[in-house]
Amino acid sequence: MSSPQEILFEISEENHLLRGIFLPSMPEAIMGGYLRPILLKHWEDKDPNMKILGPMPPGVASKMTYIQYMKSSKYCICPKGYEVNSPRVVESIFYEWVPIIISDNFVPPFFEVLDWGAFLLILAEKDIPNLKDILMSIGQERYLALQLGVRKVQRHFLWHAKPERYDLFRMTLHSIWYNRVHQIKLR
Repeated sequence: MSSPQEILFEISEENHLLRGIFLPSMPEAIMGGYLRPILLKHWEDKDPNMKILGPMPPGVASKMTYIQYMKSSKYCICPKGYEVNSPRVVESIFYEWVPIIISDNFVPPFFEVLDWGAFLLILAEKDIPNLKDILMSIGQERYLALQLGVRKVQRHFLWHAKPERYDLFRMTLHSIWYNRVHQIKLR
């Protein structure tokens, strides 16, 4: 079995650019949703503690910078994009960041099993201008509880060649079963 860090590196190598609090180096039209430009407007180059950056040049140097920022960060900003869920959430769990979801209508995977409030925060899109104040208001005790929650759920996001109890394969099967059972309408 690979460690979460090895898996994240493999995932990132396939994507050609690590993801997280940085915005991928893509054309404006496919920047990943309407929230990223809003985040940049409010936070790009505004505060040295808020590492929300625009497109990075491709290459090893930018990947190493990203990894260095990852290792020194406490939170991972996961703004709503065009897709249902962001791989950024899983990457933040692997790196033991506390994910910060920014979305007005986020429905997390495995919601029927996992207590998402125990390891991440979900903020409204209107809270982007107050992002730093919100994060700074989280006390050390609450932050450590969230980070411990992240560590506890890591196993649910690992994929094994031979499925193991509570891993990603089994969690997905359970989620499908649960949603199927609860869609049946009795007459």
